[in-house]
Amino acid sequence: MKHLTQSPTDPAFVQNPYAFYEIARAAGPFFYWTDYGLTCTGNAAAVNAIFRDRRFGREVPPEKAPVIPDHLKPFYAVEAHSMLELEPPRHTRLRGLVLRAFTSRRIEALRPEIETLSHQLIDSFPPGPFDLLAHFGQKLPVIIIARLLGVPETMAPELLAWSNAMVGMYMAGRNRAREDRAVAATEAFVAFLRDYVGRRRADPRDDLITHLIAAEEDGERLSTDELITTCILLLNAGHEATVHALGNGVKTVLETGSQAALLADPEVTLEEILRFDPPLHMFTRHAYEDVEVMGTRFRRGDQVGLLLAMANRDPGPWEDPQIFDPRRPVRPNASFGAGLHFCVGAPLARQELQIALPILFRRLPDLALTEPPVYADVFHFHGLKRLMVKA
Repeated sequence: MKHLTQSPTDPAFVQNPYAFYEIARAAGPFFYWTDYGLTCTGNAAAVNAIFRDRRFGREVPPEKAPVIPDHLKPFYAVEAHSMLELEPPRHTRLRGLVLRAFTSRRIEALRPEIETLSHQLIDSFPPGPFDLLAHFGQKLPVIIIARLLGVPETMAPELLAWSNAMVGMYMAGRNRAREDRAVAATEAFVAFLRDYVGRRRADPRDDLITHLIAAEEDGERLSTDELITTCILLLNAGHEATVHALGNGVKTVLETGSQAALLADPEVTLEEILRFDPPLHMFTRHAYEDVEVMGTRFRRGDQVGLLLAMANRDPGPWEDPQIFDPRRPVRPNASFGAGLHFCVGAPLARQELQIALPILFRRLPDLALTEPPVYADVFHFHGLKRLMVKA
């Protein structure tokens, strides 16, 4: 297996990780990323296979579990109840209960609110050049998730700040200052939700928190700790990815002149946006037994990095994958994962993008970049620092 070195915080990589991915692709289906000390793959077939192979999973085998430092225990106490980090049977139970509340009908019912909010945000755009991320990309998903959960949307700035601090735990270049911010945000978020869940138990409403409280399967309900973690997961995972997808999508459409294609067929164009420049670039799995994938051996406890964006540009399943083609026939890509842990929020994210992007370009047909977009140093995520435009 070839060993490759590439700092994920290197400015050139931050702005264009795809150049390194092509170097890695030439090394074979798997390579060893020395900066992470991790075997990785961006081969589409391997990524899809590992996502679906129950011999791999998110939970760390008990004998490989790391010792959690005292200063990080509040953060990982929340993670301990996250269905994103769990395997069956706990994952099955939690996901089943969440899906009883997070239904397709409830998501579809948000459509008019997404449309109205998109128009309201556009109406409030400032004159002259402005940052589309700050005025549109960040606001829309966090307000929608606040409404869905049933928390006051006036809290959107706090929710956004908590989310940004917490997801810093998953970014390359993590340091003690970032860890301390994440823990402080976790404690503030947990305290707020513990009080709010208590109030919703006493005063049920037609919101997701109330429905999560009521969700029951085979006599099982979510505990308060599980409910709090689920709400945090829905906010952090749903909001962070959607913000990056909105920004990356607008950037790509403007740079490729694909406005007409987007307006003609939003669903097809959106899937190409997600394939071409997705918001999440790496997800990991642990081997639960000795297993071989495409000639590479993994032993129980070994970790593998799945490079989603690299898989989305694999020339095996994709013709001319480096080209953005808004009319490309839709087929599954790796952006939302696959298998048991396929993103539970994918339908909401897709709906927000399919509604908001066409409204934006229909309302602002002369929308244009005023400076080259710059990506933020947030790997494993991939999103813009700002998106300066004029209408």
